[in-house]
Amino acid sequence: MVKLAVIGTGGMANHQVESFLKIDKCEVVAACDIDEERVSDFGKKHGIKTLYTDTDKLLAEVECDAVSIVTPDAYHHPLTMKAIAAGKHVLCEKPLALNAADALEMSEAAKKAGVINMVNFSYRNSSAIQYVAKLVAAGELGEIRHLHAYYLQGWLAQDDWGFWETSPHWLWRLSTKAGSMGVLGDIGVHILDFAGMPMGAYKSVNCKLKTFDKGENNTMGGFELDANDSAIVTAEFANGAIGTIHTTRWAQPHQNSLRLNLYGDKASVEIDLDTSYSQLKISRILGRKSMPWETVDCGETPTNFERFITAVESGVQDQADFARGAEVQAVLDACFESDKEDKTVNL
Repeated sequence: MVKLAVIGTGGMANHQVESFLKIDKCEVVAACDIDEERVSDFGKKHGIKTLYTDTDKLLAEVECDAVSIVTPDAYHHPLTMKAIAAGKHVLCEKPLALNAADALEMSEAAKKAGVINMVNFSYRNSSAIQYVAKLVAAGELGEIRHLHAYYLQGWLAQDDWGFWETSPHWLWRLSTKAGSMGVLGDIGVHILDFAGMPMGAYKSVNCKLKTFDKGENNTMGGFELDANDSAIVTAEFANGAIGTIHTTRWAQPHQNSLRLNLYGDKASVEIDLDTSYSQLKISRILGRKSMPWETVDCGETPTNFERFITAVESGVQDQADFARGAEVQAVLDACFESDKEDKTVNL
């Protein structure tokens, strides 16, 4: 039985704990949050009796094998380093850190300590992307020439997920001072990993970020709303392919739409998570003729939470590890540099 503690008890932590509680070989033994009322409510909701407002005390006093870090982005690095120093296996929310140097330090520390380390790139839970990665590796698509990917949300333009103007749960995501890297760091990091998983290493990126006015003096609820809302990335990959990747929070009526198209010289594939997490479409080329789209059932794949618990139990590292998190963080850093300097940045 893997004993797990959760650090951070916001919205994503609720989803995580609900998922962990479904795993027979996992017991959630403690939770921590700097907000005493929030962690108390969290404990009551999920039946967790051991609660803390101080991470240092939790790590010193609670007998646990692993921790899940589910805090705002700025706290991922310091809390993870403390957990590793305490000998805990760590699942960390994305992005792994605020910069590639910190992410690499986390990766190297975890490797040196010999602890299981994973980043919650949650769309790896899609069996379709796992299947596509295998197709590409096997050469089924031939040489990949072009890619198009997007991750679209619309909660700044619609209230399907509630009123962001009055909710700290949403407002912090719009403020760099609250630890946010904007839409690029929040959900753009997902699509960068999702696209790069089958494609391999990024060679260069050219990125444009945009922050739109969202209130008087662009402040609301005590937050300065200065984090980016939209991002467009033109990328070249080490395999020679090029493509576009874009993400925004203004794309109503989309709620949470993620799509990937890969175009090779033998076949093309399309994943649309609005349609299915476990199916994809493929069109093969016979001679010079393209065949009609064919729907492929990709079966099932373990969730990141199942992978993490199994890895802790077995001692065998699984995807996506901190090294991968550091790679994606380097792409994020390059995107921010590209936007700031108005130039293409090589990786």
